[in-house]
Amino acid sequence: MTAGITDTAHAVDAAVVMGLLPARPRLLALGEPTHGEEALLGLRNDLFRQLVEREGYRTITIESDCLMGLVVDDHVTSGTGTLDEVMARGFSHEWGAFPGNRELVRWMRAYNEGRPASERVRFAGFDGPLEITAAASPRQALTALHGYLAARVDAGLLPCTAETLDRLLGADEQWTNPAAMMDPTRSVGRTAEARELRLLADELVAVLDAQTPHLVAASAQDDWDRARLYGRTATGLLRYHFAMADTSPSRMARLLGVRDSMMAANLLALAERGPTLVHAHNSHLQRQKSSMRMGGLPVEWWSAGALVSAQLGEEYAFLATALGTIRHHGVETPPPDTIEGLLYALPEDRYVVDSRRLAATIGEVAPAARVSPWFGYAPLDPAHLSGTDGLVFVKDAVSSR
Repeated sequence: MTAGITDTAHAVDAAVVMGLLPARPRLLALGEPTHGEEALLGLRNDLFRQLVEREGYRTITIESDCLMGLVVDDHVTSGTGTLDEVMARGFSHEWGAFPGNRELVRWMRAYNEGRPASERVRFAGFDGPLEITAAASPRQALTALHGYLAARVDAGLLPCTAETLDRLLGADEQWTNPAAMMDPTRSVGRTAEARELRLLADELVAVLDAQTPHLVAASAQDDWDRARLYGRTATGLLRYHFAMADTSPSRMARLLGVRDSMMAANLLALAERGPTLVHAHNSHLQRQKSSMRMGGLPVEWWSAGALVSAQLGEEYAFLATALGTIRHHGVETPPPDTIEGLLYALPEDRYVVDSRRLAATIGEVAPAARVSPWFGYAPLDPAHLSGTDGLVFVKDAVSSR
């Protein structure tokens, strides 16, 4: 068995990855089974550099706040702010503290130095402004969208004034209250003000769409792209807050689905710009339906990868990543009858595997599902192997902290 798997394994190289695919995808998704491991971030950085230098990729997007990501993009493209400031303000989930992310930003800024705009690499976050325990106020996105339109179209076309938005939004603290995640009655997502804001956000996006020819001609490309981002984010956040106030049994499935839907919309917008490397958890990028147990009950929803794949077809490619050990979190050598165990028996530290050939080598005997001893690590579901275009394996994650 090991000899057969060896024939499917190759170094993680951009040319090898492209050789697994029928054509260069607009979105090349690289998953990870856990967040923050430097071995995985270093692999991502290496692959992105190769994709930029050899394959013409110009954008990387990660599972971080899409609005905060604008701070990083401004820095790497034009040098706005210091590296320390950007790492502090440009990432959600505290991911600015990861050395691998800092090295990515530093390299991107150095690469862009002296290059024309058409050749510069770009950064984007594609997650919504969401945390595990709370969601952001829609203020930033709504007011930015209104300000963009107010500066470019007749005031009579706008559904409201900036003062009306401010009054309806109220204090940001009521939107970000972490108690609302566990108690829907603490959410403001279904108040009269929130319902009116949803209508106004929809009307503002409608103006953006209806005035597209004029706005494209009157705007720099980046301003137009950001206005569309503000529109997607405003409507998505208001939809998310509405779901937070839901008291039905479908509440968590709805919240998870809204988040991945917001991710998918951002990814499709980036695909319009050009070939992009996407980096996020495997569960957000997989083609199969996502599931988890919460409160002892199963919750199911479609991931961003599934939504994007349904629209882009072969122009979306997904490389799942599996890990052997994370000993600093109690994840030891994998059992030999799991996918991770089969791959761990190979001598190399990291490699990419042709998923189709691996499945053929394994044959009809399905590998066992690995059990994770640590909540922060999600082993690869053997049933999901068929939904990948390749499998990246990293033998050992070593703590850098």
